[in-house]
Order: sequence, then structure tokens, then C-alpha cells
Amino acid sequence: MATYTERQAGSKLADFISEHAQVLSIAMFFALCVLFFGSMTTTFLTGGNLLNVLRQAAPILVVAVAMTLVIATSGIDLSVGSMVALINALAAVVMAAGLGWPATILVMLVAGAVIGGVQGWFISYQGIPAFIVTLAGLSILRGIALYMTEGYSIPIRDADGFFWLGRGEIAGFPVPALIAILVAVLGFIVMLRTQYGRQVIAVGSNMEAARRVGMPAKKVLASVYVVSGLACAVAGMLIAARLGSGSSNAAQGFELQVIAAVVLGGTSLMGGKASMTGTVLGTMTIAVIGNGLILMHISPFFTQIVTGTIILIAIWMNTKLFDRNWRFGRRKSA
Repeated sequence: MATYTERQAGSKLADFISEHAQVLSIAMFFALCVLFFGSMTTTFLTGGNLLNVLRQAAPILVVAVAMTLVIATSGIDLSVGSMVALINALAAVVMAAGLGWPATILVMLVAGAVIGGVQGWFISYQGIPAFIVTLAGLSILRGIALYMTEGYSIPIRDADGFFWLGRGEIAGFPVPALIAILVAVLGFIVMLRTQYGRQVIAVGSNMEAARRVGMPAKKVLASVYVVSGLACAVAGMLIAARLGSGSSNAAQGFELQVIAAVVLGGTSLMGGKASMTGTVLGTMTIAVIGNGLILMHISPFFTQIVTGTIILIAIWMNTKLFDRNWRFGRRKSA
């Protein structure tokens, strides 16, 4: 017969597994993907390829951290891919016009924040659903990028410091990956240690209740789209710096990868629940799958099929787990 201490330890373990089921499941799925592609190709687990995976995943992770905040408020930002493309093209255009790369970085960050702020204003203060606003943004921003570039790729020249952001290394580690890690760490701190992080969760759980207890609910809701805009600006510049050019065709399907990474990581589409750890694992899983399929000489178009399937399965699991935990919590509190 189990002792009281053993039963208590078993209960705590069961509670931990139930609470972190989504993160544990994505961690296991990530490990299985690494093992699978490592066994199927001889180059996947080489140091050079793993660093390449980190470099390619960096822009996705940067935006996924911000998207975690957006989805935690029960919102969505479908415009991130188009915003990344716009910033990517705009950075090349202004540098070609003679603006120095340090000033370009500052201008792009401001542009990203302003675009995100405009969308956030419509969502928060005008009451238009985030899906509608950001769907419109998806079309408008990509259209502006196409109009600016006329569909051509704009080369970036004589900007070694800018190129270093996308191609450089520190102690053999890619600079874009280091930037993405810093952003992820900042995301962890914001969500776990700051009042703002708690307000984001509160707004996602019940915006009206948050407003009634004195929280600036509308400002918090608008602010997560500003953060999303800033993240897109960083991602757009990282891609431009890596490729050495700006293009309106950049970041095609980017929003699908970002949303898949966040939802796969356990952030609830219903709001009020977020996991930065899950977001990091989800991002790396998406990156590993894309890289592994290419190394296996499978058509890159197949990656879109895999990404769409992952989104569907992740949303299904997300909804089922959320509903089960909500019902369990309700019975427990009754």
C-alpha cells in the first residue's frame, strides 16, 4: 500500500504533467524529429547544419515571441509575413537612396511599431476583430511592398555592419540566432516577471473583467500589436542582412510558420494561456522539419503541406487540452 508521501508525490507529478502537457508533448515531438532526420541523412546532425538551422529559425522565433503575446490576448496577427516583407524591401530602398545602415535600423523599428500601433488601434479602440484588421493588413502591406519595388529585388551595397547582423558570428555562433535568443529571454522575463505580462494574460482571460479591476485593458491589447510590429521589423532586417537584398516576395507563408510555432507550443487560441518555452520548441520544430525535408531531397512545396497539417493538429490538440483542463478546473473548484 502506498504511503501518504508517495501518494502526494504521485499527485504532484500528475498535476505537473497535466499542467504542462502541451509543452511536454512538443518537446517529445521535437526530439523525435531530430532523431528521425538525424537517422535519415548524414548531414543533419553536423555542426554546420545545426548552426544553419538556428540562423534560418531566428526571424521566425523573433516574431513568434511577439505572436505569443498577441495570441495570449485572444487575438491574431495575420499580417506578420507581409510586414516582414515590407520592412525587408523598405530597408533596401532607403539604403539605396543613401541613408546609412544605423539610421535605417532605427527608421525600420519606428516603422514597424507605427504599423503595429495602427492595427492595434483599430482592434482595441474601434472594436474591429483582429482577424479582419490583420487580414486587411496582410493585403495592404504586401501591396505597398510590391508597389515600392515593382516586384524586383533591391540589392544592398556597402553596408558591412548591416550584413553582419544577418551573416556574422560571435565565437562561431550566428549573430541572428543570438539576437533571437535575446528576444526569447526578454519574452520569458516579460511573461513571468513583469506586471505587463500578467496584464496580457488577464486581458486574454477576460478583457471586461480586467478593465473593471482598473487595468488599462485597451492599451494592453493595442500594445501587443506594437510589439508584433517591432518584432517584424527586426525579422525583416535580419532577412535583408542575410540575403543582401530586399524583396517584396520575402517571407511568403511566414505567418503560417509563426502561428504554427506558437499554437504548437501550447499558447491557447482562446487567450489567457501562454508558453514561451513552448513557442521556442515549436519554432525549432518547424525549422527542423523544413531543413530535414530539404536534406532528404523532398520538394520544398511539401513543407507547406506539412506546416498546414501541423497547424490543424496543433489547433485540435490545443482546443481539446484547453477544454479538458478548463472542465477539470471547474469541477475541482465546485
